[in-house]
Amino acid sequence: MNEYDSNRILDLVKKINYSSTKNIEEANCYVLNTCHIREKATQKVYHDIGRLKKEFRNKKKPIVLIAGCVAQAEGEILLKNEKYIDAVVGPQSYHKINRILLNLENKNDKINSTEFEAISKFDELNVIKNSDSQISSFLTIQEGCDKFCKFCVVPYTRGPEYSRSLSEILIEAKQLVYNGAKEIILLGQNVNAYQFKDKKLSDLIYLLSEIEDLKRIRYTTSHPRDFTEDLIETHHNCEKLMPILHLPVQSGSSKILKKMNRNHTVEDYLQIIEKLKEKNSSIKFSSDFIIAYPEETQEDFEKTISLMKKVKFINSYSFIFSPRPGTPAANMKEIDKQVAKDRLKVFQKVSDDIKKNYRKKLINSTAKVLFENKIKNGNKFFGRDEYFNSVIVESNDNLIGKTKVVKFNECNQNTLFGNLISDMKKREECAA
Repeated sequence: MNEYDSNRILDLVKKINYSSTKNIEEANCYVLNTCHIREKATQKVYHDIGRLKKEFRNKKKPIVLIAGCVAQAEGEILLKNEKYIDAVVGPQSYHKINRILLNLENKNDKINSTEFEAISKFDELNVIKNSDSQISSFLTIQEGCDKFCKFCVVPYTRGPEYSRSLSEILIEAKQLVYNGAKEIILLGQNVNAYQFKDKKLSDLIYLLSEIEDLKRIRYTTSHPRDFTEDLIETHHNCEKLMPILHLPVQSGSSKILKKMNRNHTVEDYLQIIEKLKEKNSSIKFSSDFIIAYPEETQEDFEKTISLMKKVKFINSYSFIFSPRPGTPAANMKEIDKQVAKDRLKVFQKVSDDIKKNYRKKLINSTAKVLFENKIKNGNKFFGRDEYFNSVIVESNDNLIGKTKVVKFNECNQNTLFGNLISDMKKREECAA
């Protein structure tokens, strides 16, 4: 979502004649948009500001804005501790960024803009065209969360759940497709909680699938509590919806899930998985895991390992629990750091082995790959298959924006390599 927000911020500032630059030394304005989900978010801000100070040591200081959830959560502290920062802008206030920049240009005081105004934000953004021209483009449809998991800052930084109107989303989606998008990834802190009037996420997916030049649809991130039967059916009925689902579970222990206030059990989670597999036998899964959550025993951890092995997630994101200021879990006693590190190491080894075995099984198989860009060196192109696996092939033709069948012949931890089936056929015909 940060990437989507950053792109929309750029769309906004273009209205007052700002543009992006790849050369930081040319910038007269620096916007750092970052999240607050993981630990050391504020340290990252201070580190980046330190680099900026060095870059502009002998130059005119640029305007410096900190945006996103870290601004929302710790904006006052940032402004107090780092005089180089001119403004903090929360995720529900970045539609005000042009007024903030113009005020700062006029040497006005430092600005803290962290109000919760989701409706106001989207009202303003809806009239500004999304200029994103990526083959795979993000589209925010929902923000905020009402679940209040004890470890999570989202309800405090993004606010309550808010769903954009169906018409606004469809207009933006069509604009993205007009710009060249072949794939749209629907975003939300709790994306499957999307509901506008009587329309749910499943209804939106079907409507998007009617856009002729849109080839693929994905969505993230889901919550098991809002995984309804109609959405499960959509994974069976909608061909454009890709057969990979990111469904965070966080722990394989129902006891720990209860302490997290996840409001689902491991059994509930597995039931959703089984229902989805019944409807679509080709579906695969990825997930998020918090390792060493307060009061997690070795038995709880082993249950998490068992869940990983049972579902065989083709991708997983795992982190040691880190207390987020202002959350209920921040006051809970942390597990010994070395124990936590050891558990994370064990978990990631199991996860990597599963992913490695999955990738190896793909060797000599074929898949449809949507190519997104060309790699700088040589005639190599990067794309993703239906399961969001990274794929690289070599071709003399321009593959950007095209979907091609690829036969895989090699892989590493993160990428599959292969040849276009069409090129292989050409070589065979020439040989004959």
